[in-house]
Amino acid sequence: MFDRRYKSLLLIIVIQLLFAPSVFSDSAYTLFESGQVRPLAMSPDGKKLFALNTPDNRLEVFRIKRNGTLKHQRSILVGMEPVALAVRNRNEVWVVNSISDSVSIVNVGRGPKQVIKTLLVGDEPMDIVFAGEHNERAFITTAHRGQNSPVDPALTTPGVGRADVWVFDVDDVDHDTSLGGTPLTIITLFTDSPRALTVSADGSKVYAAGFKTGNKTTTVAETVVTDNGGVPLASLNVDTDGDGVPEAHMTDTAGNMQPLTGLIVQHDGEHWVDESGKVWDHLVNFNLPDKDVFVIDANADVPMEIEAISGVGTIIFNMISNPVNGKIYVTNTEALNLKRFTGPADTLPATTDAPATDYTTLNGHFVESRISVLDDGNVTPVHLNKHIDYSVCCNDLPNDENARSLAQPMDMAISSDGKTLYVAAFGSGKVGVFDTAQLEHNTFVPDLANQIQLSGGGPAGLVLNEKKNRLYVLTRFNNAISIVDTNTNTEISQVQMYNPEPAHIVKGRQYHYDASLTSSRG
Repeated sequence: MFDRRYKSLLLIIVIQLLFAPSVFSDSAYTLFESGQVRPLAMSPDGKKLFALNTPDNRLEVFRIKRNGTLKHQRSILVGMEPVALAVRNRNEVWVVNSISDSVSIVNVGRGPKQVIKTLLVGDEPMDIVFAGEHNERAFITTAHRGQNSPVDPALTTPGVGRADVWVFDVDDVDHDTSLGGTPLTIITLFTDSPRALTVSADGSKVYAAGFKTGNKTTTVAETVVTDNGGVPLASLNVDTDGDGVPEAHMTDTAGNMQPLTGLIVQHDGEHWVDESGKVWDHLVNFNLPDKDVFVIDANADVPMEIEAISGVGTIIFNMISNPVNGKIYVTNTEALNLKRFTGPADTLPATTDAPATDYTTLNGHFVESRISVLDDGNVTPVHLNKHIDYSVCCNDLPNDENARSLAQPMDMAISSDGKTLYVAAFGSGKVGVFDTAQLEHNTFVPDLANQIQLSGGGPAGLVLNEKKNRLYVLTRFNNAISIVDTNTNTEISQVQMYNPEPAHIVKGRQYHYDASLTSSRG
């Protein structure tokens, strides 16, 4: 009897295991959601397209057919969460693996198509470019820390940058037999962990950007604000709860008192001030430099930082160089976190202690998607959605403001004559097309006619194939590549890559990123 029951139980377990693999595979999947920075590149002869399959940890190789469509050739396993790649020559593609803290050097020429060498670099590498004379140096952005870094991170030491750029001499890499490779130098930059890189047209300069570089703001604690008079009505300090301690008396338009909160202040170049202009220097005893983009001399015997540029953006995504006029375009978002209120913009009623006061609000206007134009150190931020009327909020979907908006601009591609810029709007499911002269002078008008609608969401990478009048777009939501006809600015086909992610992650990604779906203003 025992033996029979044991066999029955064993049979039930076997049946459950046979029918449950999809459940186990879903629950066992680990999502890192590493941000793609440079996931597409084309071979020098224009015959191959290289794409990063980030969730599957592979480099995908496609043959570009005569009509510009794609034929998949092979998948090459690299490190974990590849986010950027650069083509060294017809035989090698270098792939940055964000989770593995490594760079995979992949042979795509004759012989086995596989990783032939691995460089070990700092924590969370994000981007890679080749620069210098004859492009003989590789530049890789990483955080100023990591298991492979020979540098003391000095995490508690003031004044130490949190961004590194690892520089390798590619000829030395070819002959280096050491484990992980030996960098020519590691450049430390005084900013947050870095992300994007780009190169000047002549290859002599590399531009490196921090990622979440901030906007010169910090916080003052709730108790300190209460004791020192809050904003915007700092003079209205009254004892509202009877405990003998006067609080900053702020109400909404209905007269309801706000809860006690901390305060965001910003350095204006001389003082730490709040939204109303009240100075808080005595309570913020440190400096907070706003260094966003750094210029590196790529031709020096030992590459080094030669310039730091401020005021570019709060969060910086990607950069590209105009091959003709040398200007640098930087996709970014600017936080409006200095604004104090989230309700409707209105006027606080007058009291016996203070006159009526107008105030701004974050409602419907808490961030701006921008492209900042860098020209010899001068910064011109350009708001991409200037068609939005911020005096009125907010219309039901669908609406015209939403339809014309571009959210979270990321990767870019530019024509060889420097006149046309393509911008991947990750949060809008489309690509914006800009005349660079109009962009630089902020004379463009947001128009659906200059936007390419994509069937897959989250465009993260772009490659322009001018010979075949095609634009290739990697769409992260569905892990596919869209093919766009640049004569008509329309999507003509799509190539799906294998995706190991569970269906609920793929379907749910739009609710996390898609502003056209979740925002009145897009």
